[in-house]
Amino acid sequence: MTHDVTAEVARRRTFAVISHPDAGKSTLTEALALHARAIAQAGAVHGKGQRRGVVSDWLDMEQARGISITSAALQFTVDDVVLNLLDTPGHADFSEDTYRVLSAVDCAVMLLDAAKGLEPQTLKLFEACRARRTPVITVINKWDRPGQEPLELLDEIESRLGIVPTPLNWPVGIAGDFRGLVDPSTGGMTQFTRTPGGATIAGREALDAAEAARRHGPDWQQAVEEFELLTASGQSHDQEEFLAARTTPVLFSAAVLNFGVAELLDVLTHLAPAPGPWRDAAGSTRPVDSPFSGFIFKVQTGMDRAHRDRLAFMRVCSGRFERGMVLTHAGSGRPFQTKYAQSVFGRERETIDEAFPGDVVGLVNAQSLHVGDSLYHGAAVSYPPLPRFAPEHFAAVRPRDTGRSKQFRRGVDMLDQEGVVQVLVSDRRGVQAPVLAAVGPMQFEVASHRLEHEFGAEVVLEPLTYTIARRTRASLKPLIDGKHGAEVLERTDGTVVALFTDRWRMGTIAAELPEGSLLPMFGAEDQEVS
Repeated sequence: MTHDVTAEVARRRTFAVISHPDAGKSTLTEALALHARAIAQAGAVHGKGQRRGVVSDWLDMEQARGISITSAALQFTVDDVVLNLLDTPGHADFSEDTYRVLSAVDCAVMLLDAAKGLEPQTLKLFEACRARRTPVITVINKWDRPGQEPLELLDEIESRLGIVPTPLNWPVGIAGDFRGLVDPSTGGMTQFTRTPGGATIAGREALDAAEAARRHGPDWQQAVEEFELLTASGQSHDQEEFLAARTTPVLFSAAVLNFGVAELLDVLTHLAPAPGPWRDAAGSTRPVDSPFSGFIFKVQTGMDRAHRDRLAFMRVCSGRFERGMVLTHAGSGRPFQTKYAQSVFGRERETIDEAFPGDVVGLVNAQSLHVGDSLYHGAAVSYPPLPRFAPEHFAAVRPRDTGRSKQFRRGVDMLDQEGVVQVLVSDRRGVQAPVLAAVGPMQFEVASHRLEHEFGAEVVLEPLTYTIARRTRASLKPLIDGKHGAEVLERTDGTVVALFTDRWRMGTIAAELPEGSLLPMFGAEDQEVS
């Protein structure tokens, strides 16, 4: 059935959930899916009691540790609005994956811990949203636990982020004694009832102002006064200011209890932006009703344990995608068949026949596709390259059993294509002992675990003392390689990389080289991310 592209775009919301580790991001993701009736029962990150592991955390390591280490896509429909939710890794070691996800969304939900407020990783991710002018919705989570005063949290958001917080509701009861929420639309209160383990949707009761005052007395009065104070000071929601990323709507929740989640879902469906024109590599914008185009923001293997296939995640930027259409790969100009196209819900997948701007399409066994690739039908277009981060941690890796060398090489190639690690090789070390380069050391744990459990190649990691990487030219290799505290290798995309133990050693060697011999790790295909 053919659908009107403009009408379908208006129905869509594509957003990412971002936070510092342990702010409750994956729990909130699960709670949103529960309230959207996309799942029947929520799971807790640590799987306590009868609660399962969250659907967005599908890797074995994620379920064992209770942290998100890879991004995940979920699509569900609420009141005829199609929500494309991209859950992101919270840990800083996987920030490259998070930044790539942020390049594929139209809005972000920034989750704060009520006790900790703004944390370092949250600040970095917010700056990434600011750089892209991505509207941000703020959710202050864990209000069921002791935390800061709500006015203090809003002051911190404004002073540290330089954005005006505009609360859409307000907590009744201090952090740790979550009674409910002031509902400005009615002037009353929404009161919540706990369910066993928070596994099902919490009960909600609407109270008018008089009944709220009778039941909650001073707590209700204080909440109303604080909210009215903010309204009087001009901190009220303005849709244009929000879409321009100058203000951030604020909500309060206790995601593990499913309190305040329906309110966030309502904001996402009614206030979050629909997909708009997408900016291409030349700086022009491509209207959503233009011929089909999209770009690959993630590649993942190992989602289907039975087949070990490879899935490329494509954000649709314009036009209507139809399964089976022949697209053009912008980098090579070669045709690309789309016979195997799927929608993704965590690890679960099903075949789809069409998709529209804002949707995420999983292209199965797309061996020729890599992160950052653009695809189009009709008028040619290429979207900006996605960022690659400068690595700061390095380790040589080799198979523990040389009889598993084939599996080892295949696994390393897959992890490199996914962006789990960058892979550096040299004639001196050989292909059986590449160097893995990472933003953070936990990436090595993930790489080792996946090489062993997905590819059957247990490995030995040898940490190296290098801390700095710079691009250089192949002709300069004899002048750098082999010197104390330095080594030259080649990244699998052809970039020649010089590694140094510290800045002093790099400076000493650079003094003997022609000017401009050592450049930051951002080539034509790289973008610097501070």
